[in-house]
This record gives sequence, C-alpha cells and structure tokens, in this order.
Amino acid sequence: MARWVVLGSSSLAATTATSLADRDGAVLVVTDDEDRAEALAEAGIAVREADPTAPVALADLSDVAVVAAFDADAAVNEAVARRTRATYPTARLVAYAGDGPGGDRERLADLADRVIDRDRLTTDYLLERVGDDGLQTRQLYRVLRGIDRLAVLAHDNPDPDAIASAVALARLAGAVGCEATVCYYGEITHQENRAFVNLLEYDLRRLESEETLEDFDGIALVDHSRPGVNDQLPEDRAIDVVIDHHPPRLPVEAQFVDLRSDLGATSTLLVDYLEHAGLGFPTDVATGLLFGIRVDTDEFTRQASAADFEAAATLLPHADVGLLERVESPSVSGDTLALIADAIGNRRQEGSVLLSCVGRIGTRDALAQAADRLLTLEGVSITVVFGVSDGTIYVSARSRGTDVDLGETLRDAFSQIGNAGGHADMAGAQIRLGVLETVEDREESLFEIVEAMVTTRFMEALEARAEQTISGIYAPDLHEPDEYLVPAEERPPEDADSWDA
Repeated sequence: MARWVVLGSSSLAATTATSLADRDGAVLVVTDDEDRAEALAEAGIAVREADPTAPVALADLSDVAVVAAFDADAAVNEAVARRTRATYPTARLVAYAGDGPGGDRERLADLADRVIDRDRLTTDYLLERVGDDGLQTRQLYRVLRGIDRLAVLAHDNPDPDAIASAVALARLAGAVGCEATVCYYGEITHQENRAFVNLLEYDLRRLESEETLEDFDGIALVDHSRPGVNDQLPEDRAIDVVIDHHPPRLPVEAQFVDLRSDLGATSTLLVDYLEHAGLGFPTDVATGLLFGIRVDTDEFTRQASAADFEAAATLLPHADVGLLERVESPSVSGDTLALIADAIGNRRQEGSVLLSCVGRIGTRDALAQAADRLLTLEGVSITVVFGVSDGTIYVSARSRGTDVDLGETLRDAFSQIGNAGGHADMAGAQIRLGVLETVEDREESLFEIVEAMVTTRFMEALEARAEQTISGIYAPDLHEPDEYLVPAEERPPEDADSWDA
C-alpha cells in the first residue's frame, strides 16, 4: 500500500518524501539515483529503485491517493504524468516544472492537478512579502517601531470585531518592541461581548470620559477612524494608526491609514497583517478574530466579501471552536429581556418599516439586540429602535432585503443634530437631548417628543432616499423644530464614521 508516491531524483523529491514520512499514510519513493535511494532507505523511507518513466515504477501499487512527479527534468515529469493518468486516473497528480529548460510546461499543466514552478513560487513569495500588501505591513511596522507606548483604542462600547482587532494590533505592536494597551470608552454590556472578553481573558483598559491618553506617546484607532467620533478623544488629537472597514465621510489623517470598506469586518484586515508579518495565529487571537468576522458579517450573510471567507478559513484551524460555542450561549440579563419586551410592545409599523421607542434604557447593546429581534417579524424589512440614557437619544437600526442604505439614511436624518452612520443594513445614531432635558412635565411627555422627532426625521429621510411616500404615522402637532432640540453649540460633530450599535 502506498498513499503517497514520489517519483524523481531531484532534491525536491527527497525533501517532500522526508516531510511526508512524518504524516499518516505510507510513502513510496521511486528514483533511479542509487545514492539517493540508499540515503532515503537508511532514513526508513520505502524506496523503489527504478526509472520513474518505466512501467514498473507504478506497478503493483494499491490505495494510491497522491502521485508527485518531482524529477529535475520536466520531460521526465511529463512522461510520469501521462503514465499516472493511465494507471491511477483518480489519484491527485502534482508535477514539478523542472530545474531548467526541457519539456512543455503547458502540456504538463494539462495533465497535472497542480504544477510546482520554483521560479514562480519564489517570485510570488517575494511579491507577497515585498509587494503592495507586504509594503503595507512594513509601513505599519515602521510607524509602530517609532512608538514606545501605544494606546490601541476601540470605538465606544466596543463589539467583538473592534475588540479582536485591537487585541491583534496590540500583538503586532508587541512583536516590534512597542508596548501596547487595548483601551475603550463606555461599557461592554452585551452578554455575548462580556463572555467573549472573559473567556478569552483579554486584558482591556476601560477609560473614564475625562481621560485623554496623554500618558501614551501613540494612539491607534481600530474599527473607527476619526478622533472624537464614536470615541471620547478630543477631535484634534493626533492619531498614529487607523485600521477600519467603515466608509469615512471625511478625510482620515494619521501616519498610517488602512481603510477597506469593501470588507465585512476589521478583523479581516488584521488577519492579513498577521499573515504577512509571519507571526502565526495564537489561539486566543484566532478565536477572537474569527468571532469578530462572524458577528460583523452576521454569519457571512451581511456584506461579507471573499476576503472575509478566506480570513475565516485561515483562522479556523487555530481557533477554539468549543469556546466560541460557550461565548454564543451566554445568559441573558433580565434588563435586556425587559427592553426587548418593551420594544415589541411599543412597536409601530408602517408598511415594512417598524419603529419602537423603549423610553429610558440602561444599556445600548440591548437596543441592537431588540432591533435584530424585531427584524425577524413577518413583513418587516427595516427596524428602528431608540431610547434615552444620560441625556442622549440612542438609535439602532437594521434592515434586510432592501436597497435602502441605512447608514446614509440615518446620516441624512440626524447628522445635523447629532452623530449617525454605519453600514447599509446596520447603523446607529446618537443625539444629545439639549434643552429637552429641562422638560419638567411627566417623563412620558419627553418620550412622546423623542418618539415624534426620531420617527419623523427617519421617515422623511427614508422617503427621500427611497423616493416613495411614507407618511401619516404621527400627528403633525408632535413634530418639533430642530432648534428646540439641541442648541448649535451643544451639537455633536456632524458626521460619524463607525456605528455598529
């Protein structure tokens, strides 16, 4: 029995046979080089001393899975390939293009499942390490080497994609002697996200709102791209590194910038950098990045690119899948269930658009979960769930099966009075209450005004975007002028680059 048959007298044949000998499955080498045959036999490898092109070379073998025609002469490999196809038509055939001229490589390619060309492999390797992608990695390393203490900042209330990307970038920084700390503002309240951080034992630093990271001499932003937008840094804070997959509305300034809005997750970018850096994939990093990709692409159903699938395939052998199952089955807090129940009970629907004001909220993450849950209702293609916390209106929106770009729609609706943005099918907004906080009547009155304002603005923006009439949800006397809501000096910046909640 020989599952692997290596034919030829090249150094490639000997090296391949030696490597395969450590794997499961019998290996047979066929060579007419007496000295090489003797050396391989002494190493415990089965050898048949014969001309690789002769009928006896492949005679009387069973269970052949792979045949490697690895002679130094391409013409010999072509002859071996022809005999292999006639003798073992179902075997996988790999052929070496040879050390020099001779034979017809196109004919060899027609016969073999794969042709190994050392010159091309060397060129591809150099292009991978020194080409465009490799150059980007070297540029990133050059910036990181110039920083002693780096703050890797995820966006506010970070999700798994932001957290995993930040952890991976911190590992890259550590490889070049840069001390990196993963930081975030806000809270990690989603039960899956808490389980994610705890089970993977990530070391994260939660920042207070007044901290400006002056004790670091470098800052990297991951999964968002501008200071002061979805983080609590001063807007004029100098940034050293930006890695993000969200489309920016304004130019992004940093020493190193990598923005790829055609990808479904920032984690996919970090897989690319780890590969080119040759650092491998530690289990905790691989598991985190895989989860980040899965969450941000909604299990590869939302804006997933070919690169996201390839990155996940690269990570899978190194990830702890059992741990991910534990992450994805955490206990749900009573507050989260209560908010989802409020969202269901307060829902108002017009056509396929469902909106729900849940009043005062304790956690932003529950809004996103409610928006996701409501999207499963029959006849619903867009959900908008919103509530109030700490003087801010938080909005979470989801869509499916529609041509409407939610990120742009929310920007149209709320960027003049707050921050808004996100993806085509997943977006969010934050709007300061402003003078509405001084409303002294019952709290229900505040929520009625908030509900009318958010609903009216969203529906008007949606109508403009979709070029269709959607109206008549609320009475016009509940509509409030913009200037009543937030004085100009209290308004947040007019754009938002990253919104996943």
